[in-house]
Amino acid sequence: MTASVATARRPMRPSSDVASRILRRNGWSVGLFGLLVLFLAMTKAIQPTYGASELQDLARGALPLALAAVAQTIVVVSGGIDLSVGPMMALASVTAASLMQDQGEGFGVVVAVGVLAMGLAIGAINGSLIVLTRVPDIVVTLAMSFVWAGCALLVLDSPGGGASTWLKGLVNGSVGSEWIPRAFITLIVLVGIVWVPLRRSRTGISLYAIGSDRLAAFRSGVPVGRMKILAYALTGLFSALGGLALTGYTGIGAPVPGNYTLLGIAAIVLGGVSLAGGRGGVVGPVIAVAILSIIRSDLTFLNVNPNLATVIQGLILIGVVMLGSLLALRRTRR
Repeated sequence: MTASVATARRPMRPSSDVASRILRRNGWSVGLFGLLVLFLAMTKAIQPTYGASELQDLARGALPLALAAVAQTIVVVSGGIDLSVGPMMALASVTAASLMQDQGEGFGVVVAVGVLAMGLAIGAINGSLIVLTRVPDIVVTLAMSFVWAGCALLVLDSPGGGASTWLKGLVNGSVGSEWIPRAFITLIVLVGIVWVPLRRSRTGISLYAIGSDRLAAFRSGVPVGRMKILAYALTGLFSALGGLALTGYTGIGAPVPGNYTLLGIAAIVLGGVSLAGGRGGVVGPVIAVAILSIIRSDLTFLNVNPNLATVIQGLILIGVVMLGSLLALRRTRR
């Protein structure tokens, strides 16, 4: 009898150990999710009429920034940084909008595929310049941000063009329930198709290895140059996805889409990605994007001056990051 009870209890230990291990590894993301729930509750208290339609608006507006944050995450975990994410999004947006205008749905699909290929190509150009010239990432991508921004203005010098109906359908509306925004499902599918297989592959491990210790990765046989180019190519791909999402959301192309580069960096920092490289994932930054978007909405509901709202957002970001640093320091001292 005692033996049978002991046997029945044994399988419970590994599952609890696995759960605690997962919680330790993703503690920051879990904390961010709790903060997101708290802000949603505050939003409901501030604006009692806040409901499904407002949640869909939030998801639509946050989708381009979420994709920009994912783009930045990929290159940062590999030890780099890309200051041209926003201009690459702009180039993808205006290219798609100018080619899709007054065209059929089938041609719109071809245009979207071409824009994604263009994103891979221009991202690879950024990475190749960094590898070949050995100029710091921040300098090369800052210079290339002017190049891609100029190219976007050459395509469309002012907002215009159009978007295919299917592209707008991927961003607007809901799925199943009005409380499940289609933009949120689109984000999950896009990240799941690209990031999840990459993270679990040898390529993903190599990207993290380069970010952790480039010399050690090289001595272990990792092709550092090729992996770095690949990281920037994937950043270009997600930037192009962000540009398509922006076109689908607004219905037009935007040659100057907004400050997505710095907002993306802010989201990954808040999401627990180390700017030193080698640590972090995409879940935290995506949740951070939702938090930043909700904060902006709450400040609007409270009729806060937009300039003061920017200051408050920055102070909240600094406070959360400092708290995370203090908690990490305490863990290392134990």
